[in-house]
Amino acid sequence: MDIEAQIMPNYGYVVRTCTQPLSNPAMFEAHFQTFEEPESGIALTARLAAFREELARRKLTGFVIPRADQQQNEYVPPSEERLAWLTGFTGSAGMAAVLTREAAVFVDGRYTLQAAKQVDRKAWHIEPLADPPPEHWLARHLAAGDRLGFDPWLHTSAAAERLAAACAKAGAELVAVDNNPLHAVWTERPAPPLGRVTIHGAQFSGEIEAEKLKRIRLEIAKLGVDALVLSDSHAVAWTFNIRGADVSHTPLPLSYALVPKDGRPSIFIDHRKLSNLTRDHLEQSADVREPDALTPMLTELAQKGAAVALDNATAADALSRMIAAAGGKPVRGNDPVSLLKAVKNITEIEGTRTAHQRDAVAMTRFLAWIDREAPSGALTEIDTVEALETFRRQTCALKDVSFPTIAGTGPNGAIVHYRVTRKSNRRISSGDLLLIDSGAQYEDGTTDVTRTIAIGEPTDEMRDRFTRVLRGHIAIARAVFPDGTTGAQLDSFARQYLWQAGLDFEHGTGHGVGSYLSVHEGPARISKLGTTPLKRGMILSNEPGYYKTDAYGIRIENLELVVGTDVAGAEKPINAFETLTLAPIDRRLIDVHMLSPTELKWLNDYHERVNREVRPHLDDNATKLWLDDATAALLPL
Repeated sequence: MDIEAQIMPNYGYVVRTCTQPLSNPAMFEAHFQTFEEPESGIALTARLAAFREELARRKLTGFVIPRADQQQNEYVPPSEERLAWLTGFTGSAGMAAVLTREAAVFVDGRYTLQAAKQVDRKAWHIEPLADPPPEHWLARHLAAGDRLGFDPWLHTSAAAERLAAACAKAGAELVAVDNNPLHAVWTERPAPPLGRVTIHGAQFSGEIEAEKLKRIRLEIAKLGVDALVLSDSHAVAWTFNIRGADVSHTPLPLSYALVPKDGRPSIFIDHRKLSNLTRDHLEQSADVREPDALTPMLTELAQKGAAVALDNATAADALSRMIAAAGGKPVRGNDPVSLLKAVKNITEIEGTRTAHQRDAVAMTRFLAWIDREAPSGALTEIDTVEALETFRRQTCALKDVSFPTIAGTGPNGAIVHYRVTRKSNRRISSGDLLLIDSGAQYEDGTTDVTRTIAIGEPTDEMRDRFTRVLRGHIAIARAVFPDGTTGAQLDSFARQYLWQAGLDFEHGTGHGVGSYLSVHEGPARISKLGTTPLKRGMILSNEPGYYKTDAYGIRIENLELVVGTDVAGAEKPINAFETLTLAPIDRRLIDVHMLSPTELKWLNDYHERVNREVRPHLDDNATKLWLDDATAALLPL
């Protein structure tokens, strides 16, 4: 059957509130976020000593601890937080290496300030994660004859090969362990999660499982392999139209699947997560097996000499080793489901538009509340996080936040991935910039939006930096580009006005976003490393920023849909972006003198659209009047 025939109409939710507006939303406890201070610093030094004793007992002189689970998920359940338990570092990307006398935590630019606050600097070195990579540090600190251990279930094959090369350079040996030694000292390790699995209906997914499997098998045929392992739980969820609750903020059912080129696929998932209804749903298109059945099934397949495709980004090195040891051929490459999933169908796109309109109402109510309450000096960062989540809960459609809200005022705003705790919680003061980066998970779409808000009168420098960031944001939003253009080719559009002042930001300009799945979705991204061509139907963030250490942070983020556009005389298909996010951009922070007429028109057109689409759904005149003022046209000076 034609795939287009299986695209279902979107049944989305109406934009609504289910309670009266709250006079003080911050008084209500947030459901999905906590503000407790994680264990950190010297309190964890005893754990490092105990771990070294365990390594010595196993005749290992070192061990590598990634911030990862078996499937390289961004968010992991408490049972997989090995890096945080040992080091205190709670960021979503990092690694640690423990040697007999040296230990290091490796983090990227987003987390440098955070790591310095969380990690005991007397016990750990803090090193870069990418430039140079950890392998350089290992090659310098390992000695000839050392035995560096690693858990092959927690590293991809490419990562394992880099570790092996570092060991070889130092004359050391890389040792794959059967049992992770960290588990021997982590005596209170939480149990694995058992989140309930739900069906993601066709009114949201837009395509039934049988049609998705047809498309996947076409990709398997192109690869010339006998089977494909879906090691990414996002791919499993998308393929079989299910969602789960095993990790925070992403509706993931931790699971694997094996799709042969012929015959029924198998899905490997803990049966305790399944109701009779979800089991029946899965069994319509796959054999449902327990997770421990994956190893014997792969081994049996490999013993027949099968070629099995594995995802470079998420497949554990243990899978490659297992297939090769049994006589099969592991074929490493890009998971074809990743690209299929990234290109949203008509139903997913319409659902996302509905989700963004719903979210815009919550954001507008929140921004109006901030402007009303912040001048009193009584609000804190935690108040803003709780208030925004409350406004979203009042839509009656919120399933979760899509990541922990980043709400940083003053110097905390300069920490790119800042997470407020009761200890770090800062009062919002006049003269501050408040950076708030947040998102929501709705069944029909995932949102992610950042706004920087002036509290009181901003300085001339703040206006200059904000306007440079805004101009970069507009450059991405207005970009027109030929089919096949990559994110790397667009990334400099967002930086050009900062570069002119000798400034920059140390993160990518944008990431892919899922459809009621991960808010950070591959394979496409707008960054210096974004090599995947942007295709119509992809959704990406547009979020340039500027961060002045110990002073303030600025970021402006909307989500963009890649669409086709008509260009007179074009000799090839041309694409552009449709902005999905609808929230006012703080006009008080804009230096109009710096905007070109085209940029000013874009801003005024955007604000007119925000007012037109959001105002009819607001439930009180005060917020409507605030929105009218916040979206009023700026005039050239």
